[in-house]
Amino acid sequence: MTYGIGLFLDLISNSQLDSGISFVGCGSATPQKIINNDQLGQRVDTNDQWIKSRTGIGERRVIGENESLIDLATKAAMNAVKMANWDVKTIDLIILATSTPEDLFGSAPKIQSNLGASNAVAFDLTAACSGFLFALVTASQYLVSGSMKRAVVIGADQLSKWVDWDDRKTCVLFGDGAGAVAMETIADESGLIGYDLKSDGSKGGCLNLSQSNVFSELVQGATHQKGEYLPIKMEGKEVYKFAVKEVPIILGKLLDKYKINSERIDWLLLHQANQRILDAVASRFSIPSEKVLSNLKYYGNTSAATIPLMLDEAVRDQRVKSGDLIACSGFGAGLSWGAALFYWHGPY
Repeated sequence: MTYGIGLFLDLISNSQLDSGISFVGCGSATPQKIINNDQLGQRVDTNDQWIKSRTGIGERRVIGENESLIDLATKAAMNAVKMANWDVKTIDLIILATSTPEDLFGSAPKIQSNLGASNAVAFDLTAACSGFLFALVTASQYLVSGSMKRAVVIGADQLSKWVDWDDRKTCVLFGDGAGAVAMETIADESGLIGYDLKSDGSKGGCLNLSQSNVFSELVQGATHQKGEYLPIKMEGKEVYKFAVKEVPIILGKLLDKYKINSERIDWLLLHQANQRILDAVASRFSIPSEKVLSNLKYYGNTSAATIPLMLDEAVRDQRVKSGDLIACSGFGAGLSWGAALFYWHGPY
C-alpha cells in the first residue's frame, strides 16, 4: 500500500511529534569491592601519586563473585523508577547501554523481567563510553514521536573482566558500575534542548576490545573462529588529544545553535575518563571548577555508566536541583562522541 504526500503530511500533523521530554528520575548502583591505587601498586609497577597525577583516579569498584552486572543495572533502574514515582507496568521502553553484556544476545530483556516491567520493550545498545548518551538520544526519538511515553535508559559496564590487570597503562583506569535515568513525555517545553552525535571509525584502533583471531579445526579442510576477545587496548595519548579537541567543538556548536551562553550552564557533566580532560573542557568555556561534576576519584572510568552514576550522586546530594541546565558530553571507543543540553526536572 502506498500513500500520497498529502496523506503522509496529515499523518505527521496528527501525531505527537511536538511532544517534549522530561527527566524525572535517576538511580545508580556500584559493586561492594573497592580497589585503591595502593592495592594496584602491589600487582603492577605503579603508585597512588602516579595514578592520581595523571588521571585523578584514587580507587575503583570491581564486581565480585556474588554480584552481577545485571543485578547492578536492575538496581540502578529501579532506583530511577522509584524517584520518578512510576508503576513499573507503565514503562514502555528500556535501553541498556553496555559493551559488556552478560549475554551477547542482549541483557536488557533480563533487566526488564527483573523489574517486572512486563509492558516494556527492552534492548541493548553498544557505543562504549558514549553509550549512555547515544541511548538517551535514541530513547528520546521514541518519546517525541508519540509512540511511547516512558523510558528507562541504563548505562552499565563491567570492564574489569576485559582489563589486562598486568598492564599498568590501562588497568588503573577502569571500574564497574551502573546508572540510569527515567524519561517521560510532557506537553510543555522539552527538557532535552538539543544534541549532536559523531563517529570516526578511522581512529577506532586507538581504543578497542577486539575479538581474538584464533581458529580451530571444524571438520577436515575447514576451521571455525573461536568466540574469544582480547583485553582492552588503548593509546592513551591519542584518546586524550581526541577528547580535548572534539568535546569542546561539539559542545560549542551546540551552545551556539541554541544561543546559550556558557555562563548559563549550571553543571558540566562529562564522561568520567580523566580529570585533566574535564578540566580542559571546563577551561575552554570558562566554567568554574565548582560547576564541573566529577566522581572518577572514587569510581574510575565505568564506561557507559559514568554519566548517569555522576548525575544520580549529584541529584541525591542536592547539588543538581530541578530546573538546572546541564551540558553533557560522552566520548570514547569507536571513536564516538556526542553532546546534549538538557534541564533536570526531577523531584529534588
